[in-house]
Amino acid sequence: MAAFLGRESGIIVVAVSGIVTVVILFIVVYASRYVKVGPNQVLVISGRRRPVRNPDGSVSSVGFRIRVGGGTFVWPVLERVDELSLELITLEVRTPEVYTAQGVPIVVDGIAQIKVRGDDVSIRTAAEQFLGKTQQEIAQIALQTVEGHLRAILGTLTVEEVYKNREAFAARVQDVAATDLVNMGLSVVSFTIRDIRDSHGYLDALGKPRIAQVKRDAVIGEAEAARDATLRSAVANQEGQQAKFAADTKIAEAERDYKMSVAQYQGAAQTKQAEADLAYDLQKFKTQQLVRAEEVEVQVVEKQKQIDVQGKEVDRRKLELTATVERPAEADRSRIQTLAEAEQFRLQTTATGQAEAIKATGFAEADANKAKGLARIIHEGLCRGRGNELLRRRGVGRGHCA
Repeated sequence: MAAFLGRESGIIVVAVSGIVTVVILFIVVYASRYVKVGPNQVLVISGRRRPVRNPDGSVSSVGFRIRVGGGTFVWPVLERVDELSLELITLEVRTPEVYTAQGVPIVVDGIAQIKVRGDDVSIRTAAEQFLGKTQQEIAQIALQTVEGHLRAILGTLTVEEVYKNREAFAARVQDVAATDLVNMGLSVVSFTIRDIRDSHGYLDALGKPRIAQVKRDAVIGEAEAARDATLRSAVANQEGQQAKFAADTKIAEAERDYKMSVAQYQGAAQTKQAEADLAYDLQKFKTQQLVRAEEVEVQVVEKQKQIDVQGKEVDRRKLELTATVERPAEADRSRIQTLAEAEQFRLQTTATGQAEAIKATGFAEADANKAKGLARIIHEGLCRGRGNELLRRRGVGRGHCA
């Protein structure tokens, strides 16, 4: 059973590997056969027939298909791919001496720009004729076609027609050559004549009469211009004088009007100034009256303030007198009275003590000593000023002091 399962697993792995290999090969082959080009190129894939619709509406079968720009898958073995460029091709058109309708040989140089047309029919036509050719080979074929038509057209024109009307000549060449180029799947984008010349001096001879005519016309024109300038100068001077006179007249009128306007303005301004001065004086007088009234009011207020200040000053001085004189005097009086009473109490206490001491030896001597001592102490106290107030109250004067 295990061997059978192992064999089945091996078969599955081989099958899966084969499928993966086939897918990878398919992708590689597809990528290698997928061809891409830019918008300036056309892919022409040949090998298998396919129906196409012609310009007349009919359907025909061709063995190729085209792809303008982009990319497409090219089947291996069955199909092949070629590229066709849609870029511009510049042609340097140079002719040898070609005889014109008058038999005058001239040389014409031009520049032509051609390219493969972008429609399917033109691309198929160009593919049928130019596929496999290089740009240089296609340019050479187109150049021969354009040069042939250029020579043919030169033979039908005169030198003057070619020289004077280059644009018409170039347009004619372009129209004629375009017909043949369209049959090749090409289109002429532009054609320009670059130079026309000859080796016999014909073009120079054509120019000499014109040059002489131009010179003559230039001299005549210069003379006429000088004459016209002189006439115009005279007319301009006359017109200038008239204009100057008119301008001077207008200036004088303007000055007159200006002076009148100034005088009127000054009169009006003076009137307004006088009215303004009078109004100013009246207003000034009114203002002075108001200021005087305000000054009187201010003086009244100041007097009243001074009276209030003086009253307050009197009250302040009364308070100051009371604080600096009466109260200190009353304090001194109370202090002296207190001292006198204290001294009296001391003397009395001393006398009482002495009397008690003397009382032991004799009442008579004690009384005498007491009286003397008391008199002496009182006399000394009065003379020293400590008991003046007490003595004054008791009727004793300062004359008792020795």
